[in-house]
Amino acid sequence: MYNKMWHQTQEALNSLLDKESQKLVEQEKNQIYIFQMLATFFIKYVQIFRNLENIYDQIVHPQKRLLIRKILDGVMGRILELKNEMVELELTEFHYFDDILQDLKLAPQQLDIPIPKYFLKEKMEVIKERQKILAQILADSGLDATGMKSTVKSMPLERAVKLIQIAERARQGRLRALFMKQIYLQEYRAKQARLLGEKVADAGAAALRIQKVWRGFHQSKRTEKEREEEMIFLGMDPPPLFDQVSATIIQAEKVDLLRCQVQLKHEEDYREALVTIKSDLQQIEGPDIKESLQEQIRQWFIECRTEKPPAFPPGPLLRNDEEGKLESSEHSTPEVHEHTWQTSGSALEL
Repeated sequence: MYNKMWHQTQEALNSLLDKESQKLVEQEKNQIYIFQMLATFFIKYVQIFRNLENIYDQIVHPQKRLLIRKILDGVMGRILELKNEMVELELTEFHYFDDILQDLKLAPQQLDIPIPKYFLKEKMEVIKERQKILAQILADSGLDATGMKSTVKSMPLERAVKLIQIAERARQGRLRALFMKQIYLQEYRAKQARLLGEKVADAGAAALRIQKVWRGFHQSKRTEKEREEEMIFLGMDPPPLFDQVSATIIQAEKVDLLRCQVQLKHEEDYREALVTIKSDLQQIEGPDIKESLQEQIRQWFIECRTEKPPAFPPGPLLRNDEEGKLESSEHSTPEVHEHTWQTSGSALEL
């Protein structure tokens, strides 16, 4: 999947480079046209950067990651160059790409430039060291919240008992007030019934009234539920399990952690292989290669040797092994050259 995405991104990058080289050849003085061209290149480079960053984060092959990293750094540099050119052209850091986004059928969110994940992964040790230094500074200055202990004041036993009694009496008072309210309401209803001469309703009317109240309550609950669903659908309210982490996210985090571990392991194996493979080649293939080269040199001497030796180039000194003296090559005779040539040829044949 990601290899295919890499292939498509590489093709898009190659076509964009070709278009960019063609546009640079053409001389254009219209400022609006130049900005449209730079903005189009900027948006396309941002899309390529997002794809490459995702590919680099997902692929575990070390050689591919090295190549993608070089391309990714180059794309980021080109994005900065295009941004600088647009700023120098319009003298502002805020640009509007509405018409270009509409032509390319892209959403504004696709212009967001994410921070590459490998920035944090590669600098994790530096960040941890920085956090340790900050924690040490806070601890030395006495502002460390983790080291501060909350002091709890002790309370006398009499005061604690008094507070418990007050709370219990208040609870009993609330219950008594609620009970008295219910009694009062019952007496009030009975009194109103006697004054108005209301007769006791029959069972059918009572059942009809109960159904009416229940249906109204049930419909109100249904309406409230439908209203909540509508607000969630419109994005006005969060879903009911918004604060809870889903199992899919937990599984994705586990896979991400496992992938990071595999990437680190493969990179370590790759670095070790760069050293071990070279030493293995020197130990195993080295003698064979050396012997093959020596055999080629011997064969060349045998095939190219002639009866008459070639002329020696003028040199400062020529050693005569028989007499153990150093003689000048300018004063040496052709007979000496021929004798040396025949001797070396005989040695090679042996």
